[in-house]
Amino acid sequence: MTLRILGIDPGSRITGFGVIEVNHGKFSYITSGCIRVEGKSLPQKLKSIFESVTEIITEFSPTEMAVEQVFVRNNVSSALKLGQARGAAICAGVMQTLDVFEYTATQVKLAVVGKGHADKTQVQFMMRALLSLPGLPQEDAADALACALCHSNTRDSVLQMRAAQQ
Repeated sequence: MTLRILGIDPGSRITGFGVIEVNHGKFSYITSGCIRVEGKSLPQKLKSIFESVTEIITEFSPTEMAVEQVFVRNNVSSALKLGQARGAAICAGVMQTLDVFEYTATQVKLAVVGKGHADKTQVQFMMRALLSLPGLPQEDAADALACALCHSNTRDSVLQMRAAQQ
């Protein structure tokens, strides 16, 4: 079974995205990049994220979506904005009938680098190596690709847990 997974690294200014295809355990890079969020007000920014993610889904036809969860450090206001950006991306996926899966940054880094507190350059390096990219992807795009790869590696377990909860 071939899967096409859209990974999202949400942000209120820059939202990373990455699309991979998985066929019999082999990964293929499809596309990645950054949504430079437009608009001055938060509602305009959320609309920009929603519309951009919808366009990506329409163009690349993923079958599933993986989104990084919000991590709160010190700034609660930033975490709230990030959560709303994440919500706009999730809504775009759900409106396009995608199953949406969520992963913490630690889960993503552990799945692709081997340690949960890897830095951004390590994630970029691993995305280049695992997906045979000609260069390092931009940080937000690398995080989104890593989220998609994390999902491909753990989806069977996640689906079994979801089925058990129903």
